[in-house]
Amino acid sequence: MTPQLNGPRLPAASGKADRLVIFCHGYGADGNDLIALGRHWQRLLPTTAFVSPHAPERCAGAPMGYQWFPITRLQPDEMLRGVERAAPILNAFVDSELARLDLDPSRLAFVGFSQGTMMSLHVGLRRPVAPAAIVGFSGMLAGAEKLPAEIVSRPPVLLVHGDADDMIPVQALHMAANGLGAAGVAVRWHVSRGVGHGIAPDGLELAGKFLADAFAGKLAVKPDAAPVGVKAPG
Repeated sequence: MTPQLNGPRLPAASGKADRLVIFCHGYGADGNDLIALGRHWQRLLPTTAFVSPHAPERCAGAPMGYQWFPITRLQPDEMLRGVERAAPILNAFVDSELARLDLDPSRLAFVGFSQGTMMSLHVGLRRPVAPAAIVGFSGMLAGAEKLPAEIVSRPPVLLVHGDADDMIPVQALHMAANGLGAAGVAVRWHVSRGVGHGIAPDGLELAGKFLADAFAGKLAVKPDAAPVGVKAPG
Protein backbone atom coordinates (compact mmCIF):
# COMPACT_ATOMS: atom_id res chain seq x y z
CA MET A 1 0.00 0.00 0.00
CA THR A 2 1.34 3.40 -0.98
CA PRO A 3 2.05 5.60 2.07
CA GLN A 4 -0.21 8.64 2.35
CA LEU A 5 1.69 11.91 2.66
CA ASN A 6 0.55 14.93 4.61
CA GLY A 7 2.03 18.22 5.73
CA PRO A 8 1.43 21.92 6.20
CA ARG A 9 -0.70 23.74 3.65
CA LEU A 10 -1.00 27.42 2.84
CA PRO A 11 -4.15 28.45 0.95
CA ALA A 12 -4.07 31.07 -1.78
CA ALA A 13 -4.02 34.59 -0.37
CA SER A 14 -6.76 35.59 -2.81
CA GLY A 15 -9.10 32.79 -1.71
CA LYS A 16 -9.65 30.46 -4.66
CA ALA A 17 -6.39 28.87 -5.86
CA ASP A 18 -5.67 28.58 -9.57
CA ARG A 19 -2.07 27.35 -9.11
CA LEU A 20 -0.27 24.94 -6.81
CA VAL A 21 3.32 24.76 -5.57
CA ILE A 22 4.50 21.47 -4.06
CA PHE A 23 7.54 21.78 -1.77
CA CYS A 24 9.87 18.80 -1.35
CA HIS A 25 12.06 19.20 1.73
CA GLY A 26 15.57 17.90 2.31
CA TYR A 27 16.95 14.86 4.12
CA GLY A 28 16.22 14.91 7.85
CA ALA A 29 13.82 17.87 7.72
CA ASP A 30 10.03 17.96 7.39
CA GLY A 31 7.34 19.90 5.57
CA ASN A 32 7.54 22.79 8.02
CA ASP A 33 11.05 23.51 6.77
CA LEU A 34 9.88 24.97 3.45
CA ILE A 35 6.30 26.16 3.92
CA ALA A 36 7.62 29.56 5.04
CA LEU A 37 8.82 30.10 1.46
CA GLY A 38 5.18 30.11 0.44
CA ARG A 39 4.44 32.87 2.94
CA HIS A 40 7.32 34.88 1.50
CA TRP A 41 5.99 34.43 -2.06
CA GLN A 42 2.30 35.00 -1.35
CA ARG A 43 2.36 38.66 -2.37
CA LEU A 44 4.00 37.74 -5.66
CA LEU A 45 1.78 34.67 -6.16
CA PRO A 46 -1.56 35.61 -4.55
CA THR A 47 -3.63 32.96 -6.37
CA THR A 48 -1.21 30.12 -5.55
CA ALA A 49 -1.76 27.44 -2.93
CA PHE A 50 1.30 25.89 -1.29
CA VAL A 51 1.72 22.48 0.31
CA SER A 52 4.82 20.97 1.88
CA PRO A 53 4.39 17.25 2.63
CA HIS A 54 6.50 15.37 5.11
CA ALA A 55 8.57 12.74 3.26
CA PRO A 56 7.32 9.16 3.70
CA GLU A 57 10.02 7.74 5.99
CA ARG A 58 11.40 8.65 9.38
CA CYS A 59 15.08 9.53 9.07
CA ALA A 60 17.64 7.42 10.90
CA GLY A 61 20.21 10.21 10.63
CA ALA A 62 17.82 12.78 12.12
CA PRO A 63 15.16 10.96 14.20
CA MET A 64 12.89 14.01 14.46
CA GLY A 65 12.86 14.44 10.68
CA TYR A 66 11.92 12.58 7.52
CA GLN A 67 13.58 11.29 4.37
CA TRP A 68 12.39 10.57 0.86
CA PHE A 69 14.87 7.69 0.83
CA PRO A 70 17.88 6.61 2.90
CA ILE A 71 21.29 8.08 2.15
CA THR A 72 24.47 6.35 3.22
CA ARG A 73 26.70 8.03 0.65
CA LEU A 74 26.22 10.39 -2.29
CA GLN A 75 26.66 7.73 -4.94
CA PRO A 76 24.77 8.01 -8.25
CA ASP A 77 23.34 4.48 -8.14
CA GLU A 78 22.03 4.97 -4.60
CA MET A 79 20.43 8.30 -5.48
CA LEU A 80 18.74 6.80 -8.54
CA ARG A 81 17.35 3.82 -6.62
CA GLY A 82 16.05 6.17 -3.98
CA VAL A 83 14.17 8.56 -6.25
CA GLU A 84 12.72 5.70 -8.28
CA ARG A 85 11.37 4.06 -5.13
CA ALA A 86 9.86 7.27 -3.71
CA ALA A 87 8.49 8.66 -6.98
CA PRO A 88 5.12 6.81 -6.94
CA ILE A 89 4.45 8.08 -3.41
CA LEU A 90 5.08 11.70 -4.37
CA ASN A 91 3.12 11.36 -7.60
CA ALA A 92 0.09 10.00 -5.75
CA PHE A 93 0.19 12.95 -3.36
CA VAL A 94 0.51 15.46 -6.20
CA ASP A 95 -2.47 13.95 -7.99
CA SER A 96 -4.58 14.05 -4.82
CA GLU A 97 -3.72 17.71 -4.18
CA LEU A 98 -4.54 18.71 -7.76
CA ALA A 99 -7.88 16.89 -7.45
CA ARG A 100 -8.59 18.51 -4.07
CA LEU A 101 -8.10 21.98 -5.57
CA ASP A 102 -9.72 21.05 -8.91
CA LEU A 103 -6.64 22.17 -10.84
CA ASP A 104 -5.27 21.08 -14.19
CA PRO A 105 -1.85 19.40 -13.85
CA SER A 106 -0.30 22.18 -15.93
CA ARG A 107 -1.02 24.60 -13.05
CA LEU A 108 1.54 22.85 -10.86
CA ALA A 109 5.13 23.74 -9.91
CA PHE A 110 7.69 21.84 -7.83
CA VAL A 111 10.17 23.49 -5.46
CA GLY A 112 12.76 21.21 -3.88
CA PHE A 113 15.68 21.54 -1.52
CA SER A 114 18.63 19.08 -1.49
CA GLN A 115 17.11 15.57 -1.52
CA GLY A 116 13.82 17.25 -2.37
CA THR A 117 15.42 18.71 -5.49
CA MET A 118 16.29 15.19 -6.62
CA MET A 119 12.65 14.19 -6.11
CA SER A 120 11.25 17.28 -7.82
CA LEU A 121 13.40 16.82 -10.92
CA HIS A 122 12.78 13.09 -11.16
CA VAL A 123 9.01 13.28 -10.77
CA GLY A 124 8.41 16.59 -12.55
CA LEU A 125 10.19 15.54 -15.74
CA ARG A 126 8.23 12.29 -15.97
CA ARG A 127 4.69 13.50 -15.41
CA PRO A 128 2.38 13.08 -18.43
CA VAL A 129 1.35 16.74 -18.29
CA ALA A 130 4.28 19.12 -17.91
CA PRO A 131 4.32 21.19 -14.74
CA ALA A 132 4.62 24.95 -15.15
CA ALA A 133 8.11 24.93 -13.59
CA ILE A 134 10.61 23.18 -11.34
CA VAL A 135 12.90 25.01 -8.92
CA GLY A 136 15.75 23.13 -7.27
CA PHE A 137 17.85 24.49 -4.41
CA SER A 138 21.16 22.89 -3.37
CA GLY A 139 20.47 19.56 -5.02
CA MET A 140 21.48 17.02 -7.62
CA LEU A 141 20.07 15.35 -10.72
CA ALA A 142 19.75 11.62 -10.12
CA GLY A 143 20.06 9.28 -13.09
CA ALA A 144 21.14 11.83 -15.68
CA GLU A 145 22.21 9.04 -18.02
CA LYS A 146 18.67 7.58 -18.06
CA LEU A 147 16.83 10.87 -18.42
CA PRO A 148 16.91 11.26 -22.24
CA ALA A 149 15.15 7.90 -22.62
CA GLU A 150 12.64 8.46 -19.80
CA ILE A 151 11.78 12.15 -19.97
CA VAL A 152 8.12 12.88 -20.68
CA SER A 153 7.77 16.61 -20.07
CA ARG A 154 10.15 19.55 -20.32
CA PRO A 155 9.10 22.37 -18.02
CA PRO A 156 11.49 25.29 -17.46
CA VAL A 157 13.90 24.60 -14.60
CA LEU A 158 15.77 26.93 -12.26
CA LEU A 159 18.70 25.58 -10.22
CA VAL A 160 20.14 27.57 -7.31
CA HIS A 161 23.20 26.57 -5.27
CA GLY A 162 25.61 28.12 -2.79
CA ASP A 163 29.27 28.12 -3.75
CA ALA A 164 30.26 27.35 -0.13
CA ASP A 165 28.04 24.26 0.12
CA ASP A 166 30.07 21.56 1.90
CA MET A 167 27.27 18.97 1.81
CA ILE A 168 26.46 18.93 -1.92
CA PRO A 169 29.22 20.83 -3.75
CA VAL A 170 28.24 23.51 -6.23
CA GLN A 171 29.64 21.36 -9.04
CA ALA A 172 26.41 19.34 -8.71
CA LEU A 173 24.52 22.34 -10.12
CA HIS A 174 26.64 22.38 -13.27
CA MET A 175 26.39 18.62 -13.68
CA ALA A 176 22.61 18.82 -13.32
CA ALA A 177 22.34 21.70 -15.79
CA ASN A 178 24.39 19.74 -18.34
CA GLY A 179 22.30 16.60 -17.81
CA LEU A 180 19.04 18.49 -18.16
CA GLY A 181 20.25 20.34 -21.23
CA ALA A 182 21.24 17.05 -22.85
CA ALA A 183 17.64 15.90 -22.38
CA GLY A 184 16.27 19.04 -24.03
CA VAL A 185 15.25 20.89 -20.87
CA ALA A 186 15.53 24.69 -20.71
CA VAL A 187 17.61 25.42 -17.60
CA ARG A 188 18.47 28.61 -15.77
CA TRP A 189 20.91 28.58 -12.88
CA HIS A 190 22.24 30.87 -10.20
CA VAL A 191 25.14 30.54 -7.74
CA SER A 192 24.76 32.33 -4.40
CA ARG A 193 28.16 33.63 -3.33
CA GLY A 194 29.42 32.66 0.11
CA VAL A 195 26.36 30.53 0.85
CA GLY A 196 26.49 27.01 2.24
CA HIS A 197 23.81 24.31 2.18
CA GLY A 198 20.85 26.64 2.42
CA ILE A 199 18.69 29.21 0.65
CA ALA A 200 19.93 32.80 0.51
CA PRO A 201 17.80 35.92 -0.12
CA ASP A 202 19.08 36.31 -3.69
CA GLY A 203 18.06 32.78 -4.61
CA LEU A 204 14.72 33.17 -2.87
CA GLU A 205 13.88 36.30 -4.85
CA LEU A 206 14.98 34.80 -8.16
CA ALA A 207 12.92 31.67 -7.54
CA GLY A 208 9.79 33.66 -6.72
CA LYS A 209 10.05 35.69 -9.91
CA PHE A 210 10.82 32.53 -11.91
CA LEU A 211 7.65 30.87 -10.60
CA ALA A 212 5.56 33.97 -11.33
CA ASP A 213 6.90 34.17 -14.88
CA ALA A 214 6.40 30.44 -15.43
CA PHE A 215 2.78 30.51 -14.25
CA ALA A 216 2.19 33.54 -16.48
CA GLY A 217 3.49 31.64 -19.51
CA LYS A 218 6.49 33.92 -19.96
CA LEU A 219 8.99 31.03 -19.88
CA ALA A 220 7.25 28.77 -22.39
CA VAL A 221 9.73 27.03 -24.70
CA LYS A 222 8.88 26.69 -28.37
CA PRO A 223 8.68 23.05 -29.47
CA ASP A 224 11.44 23.54 -32.03
CA ALA A 225 13.71 25.55 -29.73
CA ALA A 226 17.11 24.23 -28.80
CA PRO A 227 17.69 23.44 -25.12
CA VAL A 228 19.28 26.26 -23.20
CA GLY A 229 21.32 26.51 -20.05
CA VAL A 230 21.70 30.12 -19.03
CA LYS A 231 22.77 31.92 -15.90
CA ALA A 232 19.81 33.58 -14.25
CA PRO A 233 20.14 37.36 -13.90
CA GLY A 234 20.98 38.63 -10.46
